[in-house]
Amino acid sequence: MRITSSSPGAIAVQTVTETSPAEAPKAVAPAAREALQSSVLQPAVQAMKELPDFDHEKVAMLRDALAKGELPFNAGKLAGVIQRFHGG
Repeated sequence: MRITSSSPGAIAVQTVTETSPAEAPKAVAPAAREALQSSVLQPAVQAMKELPDFDHEKVAMLRDALAKGELPFNAGKLAGVIQRFHGG
């Protein structure tokens, strides 16, 4: 709605629409949107399902390096990071 005044005491009101109903974009039905997302995301979902939860080799390598003293470990720093992460 647009309100304009051409002279003191006179107010004209004009309704303004940005697009006509025929030009308005059609809403995508939720089922169609889910089908589109499913077909687009399906390869990524499948690839993620095939990945292991974690890298066993890397965990073993880090465990060995830590046991040998090759990997520095600061318990205070770890505790600070955990507190910050959990909002402490």
